[in-house]
Amino acid sequence: MAILIEGLICVVLILPLFGAIGAVGGLIMGAVCRAYGLPRRALYGIAALPLLLGGVEQELPVPVRERTIEHARFVAAPPARVWSEIENPLDIVAGEVESAWVYRIGVPVPKAGRSERSGEGIVRHITMGSGIHFDEVAVDWQPGRHVRWSNRFTTDSFPPDTMDEHVKIGGRYLSIGDTDYTLTPVGAGTELRMTVRYRLSTSFNWYAGPVLDLLVGNFEDAILAFYARRAEAGAALPAGSAAASAR
Repeated sequence: MAILIEGLICVVLILPLFGAIGAVGGLIMGAVCRAYGLPRRALYGIAALPLLLGGVEQELPVPVRERTIEHARFVAAPPARVWSEIENPLDIVAGEVESAWVYRIGVPVPKAGRSERSGEGIVRHITMGSGIHFDEVAVDWQPGRHVRWSNRFTTDSFPPDTMDEHVKIGGRYLSIGDTDYTLTPVGAGTELRMTVRYRLSTSFNWYAGPVLDLLVGNFEDAILAFYARRAEAGAALPAGSAAASAR
């Protein structure tokens, strides 16, 4: 991290694993040294193994893990109101979404999403902090009911040094696929369902996968809460109708 090989996000995510493995490995190595009285020269050779094997590991194929994470939330507003917020979430401030862990560990906070109709259909232009920008193309567009966004990144979507290579979306190790929003009328309100698909490619998916599942699930909860607050602020339901609809 000190010489900019790894960023803060990578360090935060990998620290629990490295801490546990380092502690166990240190205890085992200490026991071996005491039991066999290994000379210092042998210890120096063992210390060089991570550097030697690290170069070999980079050439090995990595497993691919593809997952779909889905969360839902009741919104005390009609589908049309919720849909308008999804279509154009403008002027986003950090306090509206910072409950998501991904933003707390260093991912730049989104600023706006502006939809427009083009020759290829509906495209939502996303802007985030640190100059990050990309498009979401609607591959399924059912106004007021369902939209599926497909992410489209360009060579300048992520300015240099904004995202570590290991966690850059659309990179070698991580890719966020289609994202769905499904709106279902529930009484006078709406059930808003968010579905995110992702691809993870690391040599330790067994650890990174569950961690990413938690991060994506928490991200969905934060985004659903964001849309719910905005939609409900502009469409007050009669007293008690939200609770009745939820039942």
